[in-house]
Order: sequence, then structure tokens, then C-alpha cells
Amino acid sequence: MSIRYIGADVDCKMTELAVLEGGRIVARERVRTDIGSIGRFLRVIPGPKLMVVEEGPMAGWLYRNLRMRVDRLVVCDPRRNRLIACDGDKTEVIDAAKLAALLRGGYLREVYHTQDEGRVALKEAVGLYHDRVREAVRQINKLRGRCRCHGLTVPSRAIRRPAHRAEWLASLKHPALGRQLEILWLGLDAVLQQVGLARREMARLARGYPIIRLWRQLPGVGLIRAGTLLAYLDTPWRFGSAKKLYRYCGVGLKQFSSGSNEDGSPRPGHLRLFRGVNRRLKDAVMGAVLSAICQGNSPFADYYRRVIAHGLMPCNARHSVARKQLRVMWGMWKTNTPYDERLV
Repeated sequence: MSIRYIGADVDCKMTELAVLEGGRIVARERVRTDIGSIGRFLRVIPGPKLMVVEEGPMAGWLYRNLRMRVDRLVVCDPRRNRLIACDGDKTEVIDAAKLAALLRGGYLREVYHTQDEGRVALKEAVGLYHDRVREAVRQINKLRGRCRCHGLTVPSRAIRRPAHRAEWLASLKHPALGRQLEILWLGLDAVLQQVGLARREMARLARGYPIIRLWRQLPGVGLIRAGTLLAYLDTPWRFGSAKKLYRYCGVGLKQFSSGSNEDGSPRPGHLRLFRGVNRRLKDAVMGAVLSAICQGNSPFADYYRRVIAHGLMPCNARHSVARKQLRVMWGMWKTNTPYDERLV
């Protein structure tokens, strides 16, 4: 029996579906983007069927609810499909057919999604916390920018403490500026309250995962960084090797080589970092490394000083320490053992 490849181009309201069999489109359908409508379409498709959707805000929800209705559901990386998707006309009907053809040819890069609703809740809480922190920084920058327009610098203690804030506002010679700053401070105070609530929610959910408590024993790793790493990595078994873990976290290296020398031999390759990575995940990894180095009294700080003494550039040395720290955390995760400085 031939396999049917189903491509789904999803938006918030409607989903365009195309079924590919034997190299040609045998069915098309446009349905509402809800599990019931898509599920009814899948039920009428006979035989073994594989389905593909592109990574996006709704991909995880679709994966968890539709994966049991097909033989295999693939969530793919849309960046890899970009050249093919942008070649020629572009409509939802065409995109769905292209996705089905790419699935049939095996040209897709699959994006990992967890099946655990608890992990999904933790990831959403971590994302909410980082979003609110970013918004708080944005509000503070607005306050400082408004003051710079008048040649003023707002004291750091006045930003978060209402008592110092009132005293500083009373000393201003620009009443209009003071009223504007009071309006901006309303937004900052609300966001800071949201940051605290989001952090408490993340801490509550993190209590259900013992590995977070073990990771916090490492120098430079606290609740936020440990929770961020668990939320975005999900399980140690999804990585076949430490190199794949490094690359996913943005500290792994890839080889780049192009062209030939004058004698026709290939030019020597260069090692580069992967750029298309999750920034929150990489920030957590590098933040832990910088904290561990600054603390000084740890094997990671000793390793950093050692590689610097051997002539490695500081930026490359930090990434080298990050790989070492990730290797330790990966081993702790797989064996569920506490941090032992002697083994590092």
C-alpha cells in the first residue's frame, strides 16, 4: 500500500491541506484550524499517512493533539525550506503541496516537541518570565532616555524604590518632565510586579524536577538558568552526542571551507559558531559560564585561566568553558547524580 504524504500550511484561522501520493496531488482541502476539523479530514485519508507542519506558535499544540491520528507527524524547520518555498508563486495551496513533496523526499529538518504537558507549562512559564524581564529593561531604558533628553541621569536607586523616586522627582526643575516620568513609572511598576509573579510561578513548577536542584549546585547556575535549560532541552536523550548538544545551545563549532588554493588543493577549513540558535538558551549557558569564571574558585574558572595562558582568545576560551560545563550538566542529567567537583 502506498504512503500518503500530507502537507499542512497553517495559519490562525484556516489550514490548507494537500495529500501527495505517488508523486502527484490526490486530494486538497481547506479547513478551520482546530483539532476537530483537521482530525475529520485525516480520518478519510486511507492507508499509512505521514503529515508535516512548519514550526510556529501553534506547532506544539498541533503535534500533541494530532500525532496519534497519523503514522508520523513531523514539525519541520521553516528556515531550511525558505529557498524552495520562495521559488515561484507563493500561496497557501502551493505551500501545502511543497511541504508534502519535501516530506516525501526526506528533505525536512525536524523540530523537537515534547509530549509532556507539564514540560509545556514549564516552558511557557520560563518564556513568560524572560518576556517580562525584557519588557522591564525596555521600560527602564525609556525612563533613562526621556531624562537624557533634558541632560539628566536618573539614579539607579530611584528606578525601583518609590521613596527615593519621590525625593528625586521633587528636585527636578522641569515639572512637565516629572509628570511624564510618573506616567512611565506606572508601566515599570506593573511590569516589575509581573516579573515577580512569573518568577514565583516558574519556581513552583521547577520544584517538580529534581535535576534543577542538582544543576543549582554548579557555580554560576541558579534557578532561572537551570529552569531555562530544562525547559528548552527537555530531555538528555534527544542528543546523540555532546557535539549535538553544544551546537543546539549555540556553543558548538561547524567547519566552513570553500574554494581551492593556487595549486588546486582545497583551502583549509575554518571553525565557526552556529548562529541560528535559541537566544534565550544560549544566554543562559553563557551567563552561567561568565558567573562561574567571575566567582574564581571553581574548576571552570581554573580551566578558563589555563586555556588563556595557552594563548586562546578570551571569547573562544569562554565558549570552551561553556562546552565543558554543558558536558558536566549533561552527564549529571543522564545519571541523576549530584555535582562532584573532583570529577570535573
